[in-house]
Amino acid sequence: MGGAVVICGIAGIYRRGTGAADEATLRAQLTTIAHRGPHHEGVLVDKDLAMGMRRLSIIDVAGSNQPIDTADGRRTIVFNGEIYNFPALRRELALLGHRFATEGDTETILAAWTEWGDRAWSRLDGMFAVAIWDHERRELTLARDPVGIKPLYISEQGGVIAFASELKALLVVPDLDFDVDPRGVQDFFTFGHVRGPRSIYQLVRTLPPGHFLRAGPDGPITIKPYWMPAYHIEPGIGEMEWIERFRATWLETVESQMLADVELGAFLSGGVDSSAVVAAMARIANRPIKTFTIGFPDPRYDESPHAQAVARHLGCDHRTRMVELKDATDILPVIQGCYDEPFADPSAVPTWYLSQLAASEVKVALSGDGGDELFFGYKRHATERRIGQMPAQLRRAARGFAALPPLSPAMQRWQKTAWSAGLPNGAARFFAKTQISSAALRDRLFASTPLAESGDATIARLCAEYVPDPKAISDDTLEQFALCDLVHNLPGAMLTKIDRASMAHSLEVRVPMLGMAMIDLALAMPSSMKMRGTTGKYVIRKAIAPWLPPGILDRRKQGFQMPLGDWFAGDFGRHVEGLWRDSGAAQSNLINPRAVEMLFAEQRTGRRDHGRMIYAIAMFSLWWAADRGRRNLRV
Repeated sequence: MGGAVVICGIAGIYRRGTGAADEATLRAQLTTIAHRGPHHEGVLVDKDLAMGMRRLSIIDVAGSNQPIDTADGRRTIVFNGEIYNFPALRRELALLGHRFATEGDTETILAAWTEWGDRAWSRLDGMFAVAIWDHERRELTLARDPVGIKPLYISEQGGVIAFASELKALLVVPDLDFDVDPRGVQDFFTFGHVRGPRSIYQLVRTLPPGHFLRAGPDGPITIKPYWMPAYHIEPGIGEMEWIERFRATWLETVESQMLADVELGAFLSGGVDSSAVVAAMARIANRPIKTFTIGFPDPRYDESPHAQAVARHLGCDHRTRMVELKDATDILPVIQGCYDEPFADPSAVPTWYLSQLAASEVKVALSGDGGDELFFGYKRHATERRIGQMPAQLRRAARGFAALPPLSPAMQRWQKTAWSAGLPNGAARFFAKTQISSAALRDRLFASTPLAESGDATIARLCAEYVPDPKAISDDTLEQFALCDLVHNLPGAMLTKIDRASMAHSLEVRVPMLGMAMIDLALAMPSSMKMRGTTGKYVIRKAIAPWLPPGILDRRKQGFQMPLGDWFAGDFGRHVEGLWRDSGAAQSNLINPRAVEMLFAEQRTGRRDHGRMIYAIAMFSLWWAADRGRRNLRV
């Protein structure tokens, strides 16, 4: 069965009786996200409500343009994403009497919501940000997929609610305020991104994954969850059965996400997850899979030979592009501009180039994102396994070692681990281990600003805000840690990175590891099948090993690492100093300028390697300068 699967961007504004919605403003919103959907623009204006979308057509390319109405004209939908199980839902809805004018998933979502109300959201297997307007009740409903694959920003000001797939589509709405949120700045220099549901602006937030929002013509706006991840471990299942169950679920999931009427390919790094994606695709497809890899001239960071070995073994049509870091002066402003708020994951650079490479040949690419979070694949998960097995008295003693004056850089590293070990649970250690900066460095950076806060206070505040009861997750601290990775780090960091980098090139990226059947499987699986000893993704390795060349799964996890220390030591480091000084961020009263200058000096002289933080300063400076320009234009 064909279908109108689309990936796109949506935007809108609901003035809730305070005035007429302006079509020109909506068109301006949609223009800012034209890269998300270059093929079609559709709008709805109904008195005080205006909403629309930009469409990137993947299936039924000529059909199912949005907005789409119900047959009686009462409800209208715009939708960003795709629903993989819509054919089955469509058949079920047809038996209940629904009739369809298109062949697509958009109309299926609208019919499902009309039939089942908000129970429909948990029945959708896919990635989505949805807006539905009820003309009769003057009621707006927004919903976002369970793990936050697709973004959705909202701003409620003076009774008006505006929403969009990207922040830039809110910034063009007149009469809305966009003051910088100091907590967002603190998040950024702590984690490298702003922790949801916050954004970098005080009056803008993200709709949390797995939630829906409802706004009527008056009264409060409500936000409620429809799905929350929870472990439901199934006992009494042997190792071979888990491996076979993974293999069967994986093949079904990948096959469902290969549906497209346009050219389709895959990102391939040669690591476990991307190799699992391509190996499954190769078993399903009837022609060679197009695969894409980014390499670096420095062999310490170059994974391309491993990717090429996998591609050869699977008979793929493979492309590799080498990235020269000397191009960073020109490309960093472009990359930061994709994110609309400061974003300091250095792997955004190769991801941007990888998306550009893939988009030159295909419109859809599958990626292995999500496997680490679901199946305990990060080094920090192995560290948590070791810490969780330590006697409580030993973990308490580690706090004393962490408090000693450091005598060497090596001792500092051990003290950082010891400080983390002394924290009370896996959730607290998650917040400690996902930081990009030490508490001591932030003490310097935020000295004499409103953001000054001790490291222990930061962890306690974050735990109280996000995970007040870790025991409600699990008694296993590794499971506590990993669920925090899934709920908090995945949507804010990994999925944000891939969405903006790919959509900048009008490329759709699908993440089969985050299909609902895969999520349900992972949450039912005992931790021993995900991590064996300190080897993560055990079940994935066992399931796909027969499909891959010998030894490819045995190498150390690498990921998109970059030589930041070398990068910032020379001319580019001086370029970043210029970005900082020209941006005006030194006058923000949010960062201590003397501390930043000291970081630059220590990097130049080689006393310390602050590459990770200097990259963050570069991205913050670029964002601050762009935002200052925007503020000046609005004055």
